Amino acid sequence: MRTPRLSATTGLALLTAAWTTLPTGPLQAQTTRTPRSAAQAKPTALESGVDKLAASPAVVAAMQAIQKDNAWTLDQQASICEIPAPPFKETQRAAAYAQRLRQLGVQNVRTDSEGNVIGEIRGTRPGPTLLLAGHLDTVFPEGTDVSVKREGTKLIGPGIGDDCRGLAVVLVVAKQIITQKIPFNGRLLVVGNVGEEGPGNLRGVRALFNKTLKDSIDLFISVDGTGIGITNGGVGSNRYRVHYKGPGGHSYGAFGMPNPIHAMGRAIAKIADLEASTKPKVTFNVGIVTGGTSVNSIPFEAAMDIDLRSESAAALAEIDARLQKTLRDALAEEKARWPNSKAALSLVIDTIGIRPAGTTPDSTFIVRAALASARSMNLYAPLTTSSTDANVPMNLGIPAVTLDGGGVGRGAHSLDESYDDRTDGYKGPQWVLLVTLALLTQR
Repeated sequence: MRTPRLSATTGLALLTAAWTTLPTGPLQAQTTRTPRSAAQAKPTALESGVDKLAASPAVVAAMQAIQKDNAWTLDQQASICEIPAPPFKETQRAAAYAQRLRQLGVQNVRTDSEGNVIGEIRGTRPGPTLLLAGHLDTVFPEGTDVSVKREGTKLIGPGIGDDCRGLAVVLVVAKQIITQKIPFNGRLLVVGNVGEEGPGNLRGVRALFNKTLKDSIDLFISVDGTGIGITNGGVGSNRYRVHYKGPGGHSYGAFGMPNPIHAMGRAIAKIADLEASTKPKVTFNVGIVTGGTSVNSIPFEAAMDIDLRSESAAALAEIDARLQKTLRDALAEEKARWPNSKAALSLVIDTIGIRPAGTTPDSTFIVRAALASARSMNLYAPLTTSSTDANVPMNLGIPAVTLDGGGVGRGAHSLDESYDDRTDGYKGPQWVLLVTLALLTQR
């Protein structure tokens, strides 16, 4: 999920009218960049090609159908969301999603060993393979009430925007390509993938690129979040659970031995003093601390969860190296504080999540096609940096973006999460359809 940063982007066309809301999807730490102003510039060849594509009879019919049948899209979004999909338990929602793809006429629908649902729509001529995905999983534990309430144009329920909206958009794009018999080159894979959220550590997309569909995907789009925006920068993260361990003892009787919580306190103070660059942006955070059994006991263990992030793989590796040194230094200092003690004190570092950093450059065809499609529809689509399923292909050098699905989202990852379709939420799936077709027809 995503939050934006503004800066100039070179060589990209102006989007001629503003979308009424900024992207409100993927809420990981993000940045937004505004495409440069080029009001006097002539349309590029790609922009002219996308304008022509958008005016073709089959695409016009598809766009009109998406608007006319908007209630169907919202029904899909709500009904998908009422099927529980806790982390690592997406099976029930996956089965339902596979059935919906089959009902639309998607071919060769199957589920891989990781739990990803995969279907195919084949073009009329040879061309690239584009994977279009929404993620099945939510952050909510088993037993969460996932019923969806409707209040006018607003849907309220856990996961309704993240990512039930994306799953519904993938369905409507597949539906219109099949129904309108829109010709395209190559192969379109439509996917509901598992494991995007934090605990899943992108396991679904990792499996697609490293195993199930290895070396067969040319282009990747994840639909995740609400509003209109393009994520073409992937914020990488390294997450650790750090333990300091000792024998423990009575706070008075055993006093004079190394204290695991004191060692962890030293480490936290050093982490807080780490220098972090802003270009590229680097962040660090101690998010959870645990340990101890009573106020009058020297603890036998203390633990903390640490999150490091950067959009630069090199910068992430550099802050990681400094963190590792900091943790070891804190251990040594706590031992040195009590030179006469023979009590052991140890450090254990467990990796609990690794998300690779990556970038799809602004000049890449997939980014230019997404911008050209927004321009053709008079939508404002800022470029953003975030942490999404697209991180994996970006890191592998495969052109990839994450697109928002329209509407307005609020309260992601909360029980009161909402999606408001307002009067023009249908423009989200229209845009994703046009981007998809542009990638498979404009070369």
